[in-house]
Formats: sequence, structure tokens, C-alpha cells
Amino acid sequence: MPITVWNTLTHAKEEFSPRDKGKVSIYACGLTPQGPAHLGHLRGAVVFDAIRRWFTARGFDVTMVQNFTDVDDKIIRKSNDEGVPAAELAERFAKAYLEDWAALGITPVTFVKVTENMESIVQLTKDLVDNGHAYATPEGDVYFSVKSFAEYGKLSRRDPAEMEAGARIDVDPSKRDPMDFALWKAQRPGEPAWPSPWGLGRPGWHIECSALSLKFLGKTFDIHAGGVDLVFPHHENEIAQTEAATGEQFARYWMHWGSVNLAGEKMSKSVGNFFTIRELLGAFSAEALRLYVLSSHYRSPIDYAPERVRETSRALDRVRTALDVAAQISSGVAGKPVQSYVDQFGAAMDDDFNTAGAIGVVYETLADLNREIARPEADRGTVSNLASTITLLLSYLGVNLAAQSEPSSQNDDLPRLMDLAIAWRKAARAAKQYALSDQIRDDLKSIGIILEDRPHGTTWRREA
Repeated sequence: MPITVWNTLTHAKEEFSPRDKGKVSIYACGLTPQGPAHLGHLRGAVVFDAIRRWFTARGFDVTMVQNFTDVDDKIIRKSNDEGVPAAELAERFAKAYLEDWAALGITPVTFVKVTENMESIVQLTKDLVDNGHAYATPEGDVYFSVKSFAEYGKLSRRDPAEMEAGARIDVDPSKRDPMDFALWKAQRPGEPAWPSPWGLGRPGWHIECSALSLKFLGKTFDIHAGGVDLVFPHHENEIAQTEAATGEQFARYWMHWGSVNLAGEKMSKSVGNFFTIRELLGAFSAEALRLYVLSSHYRSPIDYAPERVRETSRALDRVRTALDVAAQISSGVAGKPVQSYVDQFGAAMDDDFNTAGAIGVVYETLADLNREIARPEADRGTVSNLASTITLLLSYLGVNLAAQSEPSSQNDDLPRLMDLAIAWRKAARAAKQYALSDQIRDDLKSIGIILEDRPHGTTWRREA
């Protein structure tokens, strides 16, 4: 079955066909490191980690590039407020973001910084000036001429005439047209700057991603990703300037994840209504956060509510408990994933990476496992197969329960202690000390540990 992708460019679900057979190239707009990363950034990271994992599971070799916009108006303002160099500020928060990725267990990508690729940015800007799609002002600014690109508006499906009317509200007199946007900004007092044919300056926001994706992925690559708020103007402008420079199609598929809202309003640093990744990891496990994010389809907006993450945490506890009991029942029996569930999971993921549907298959498998476990004479092979299925499907989503990253006081020695307690109880029963055997069982129950006697031996689980 082919993978289908909703393409923002065509507003249709399309069969995915890569540029190079067996390979997938992805560029995702990354962080502007001027403060701690928040849940909105976490969503994009988790979603595309799951997407990359699924491409890999389907046999593709995946290359993903993500940028750090480490020079920007906001960075400059904050660096001035804090009295530290802009480069130092950006490096601090970029480093923290990479640490967040590691804590979340996200597969590394190729991270590239704007400040380390100025030559490519300047060259692309020069190409646009040379071919008549951009122009320099006497002050040293360079603008892209929107009217020179006939297909402007094809991604966002906005009417250029209507956009122009809105742009006239605040017209920059140095522009030839209100719709034109900056490719290069001449140095202002107190700003970092780099050399260019137009004098010292720094790049505009949009040109950076075009230059970096061209450099690291080539003229036409497979997937360009970002939040839905980037469709216009950022991605629209990327398409215009890149295709004007190369004369070729830019990205073949455009994928956008939905916003993360708090009390109905988009979570953002500018508004101040956000939770940082560090704060969230202090309250919840990486696995719970990942599964919470993936429980909604990536294109849908989500409203953050702590109780929903707690519900996800409890659901994961139930999965862990079932797998713990299954491991005891099926000890020594090698499990084989149940193909029907693997196929159902795959069908959901192949359908525009429907992680919500895929997680539903995991819970169906869990229900089957619990029913089998509840049988007095549970079939060890069936238990092992169902447990293996759950572990495999969760791994495709990047949920590794063996990581035990719950921020709780769970004792790593508990399994060994339980082995000893079960052995003591078995010895007591063999010696016909039934009162002591019952006391051991009841004492464990009082602290939330349930013992269950089965034909193959005694198992234990945490009380739900």
C-alpha cells in the first residue's frame, strides 16, 4: 500500500513518490533561538520524528534538515536587553533546544545555522538581483519583486490583488511595490552584520530557508514542513524566491502541522501563553508527552490541557502493567507480532500519517492482551505475540517504555524485590504456612501491588 500525503500546495491527498527512489528528503523550518522552546515547537519535533520513523520502517533512507534562525530582529532586541552578544544568546537557546530533543528521545537531524551559511544566502540573493527578480536600494537593502513571479499566492491561495491592498496600510518608501519583501537588510546601528555586494547587512527571514534547503537538499526536494502559521507569508515567499532563482519546482510536498492552543489561543512567546518543554518534562514523562501529541492528527489544532496529558500517562501505566504481567506469563516464549494488527497500524500511518488511528490500533491490541491475561489458563504464546505487537507498534511512534523515563519514584529494584517476595510466599505455601502466605499477599496489596496465582506461576502488577 502506498503512503499518501496531504499536500498543502495542491489541497489534496497524494500518493507519495520520492525524488530519488528509496530516499526521502525533508526540510523543516526550525527554531529562532531567542528563548526556551515550548509545546508548539515540541509538536513539530514529535510529529516529524514519528513520520521519519515510519518512512524508515517502510524502507526509505531519510535525510532531514532543520535550521536555526540564529540572527533575527527578536534575537537582536533580546540580546540588547540582556547586554549579551546576539550570537551568545542564540547559541545558549539552540543548545538548550538540542538538549530538549535528546530528553524527548527524538532522532537527530542535520541542524544548520543561518550565521554559518551566509555565503550561500548572499549568493542566492545576488542571483535574484542578477535575473531581475530582486532589486537593491541606495541604502543597501535588497527586495524581492513579488510581481515578477506570476504564481505568487499558489500555496496560501490568496489573491495578490487583495494582499496588495492590505500591504498599502504601511508602505516602505524604499520599496517599488508594497508587496515586495526583504531579502537583505542593510546594517542598522548596534546590529550584527556580514559583507555583501550591497554593503554590510544581514538576511531577511525568508531567504534563509531557501538558501539552506538548496544547499543541503538540492533544487527540488521531497517535503517542506512547518507549522500552519508559516504558510503565509514565510512559505509563500520561499516558493517565490526559490523558483524565481532556479526556474524549477521547489518542494514537491508541503506538510503543515496544526497549532497548539491554550484556552483557545495559539501558544506563542509573543503572547506569553506557553509552557516550555523543560516545564512539561518536569511534570510528565517524555513518552506521555509524545503520545499526547500524536493522539491527534498532525494537521488538526490541539488544545493543551494538563489533565489530557495525565490521562495519557495513566494509559501508558496500563500498557506497562500489561506488558509486565505478559513478560511474567510468557517468560522464555519468543513472541511474534500479530500481522493483522501490524497491517491495521500500517494502514493508518500510510494514510497521511494518521497517528491517532494508529494509536487506536495499539489500544485494541492492549484490550486483547488484557483479555488473554485475565484467563486463568492464559495461552503463553498468544500473550507473548500480543505483547510483542504492542512493543513494535509503539516503537514506530518512538514510544520506548523500556526507557522508564517517568518522573516518578518507581524503584528500579522493584522487579528483583518482587521476585524475592514471590519466592518467599511460594516457600511459605510449600511449608503449609498459609497464614504467612496470605499476609505477604495482603501486605503487598496494601502498597498497591497485586499478586495473581496462575497455572504457570505467580505474577504481579501494580494496582490500576
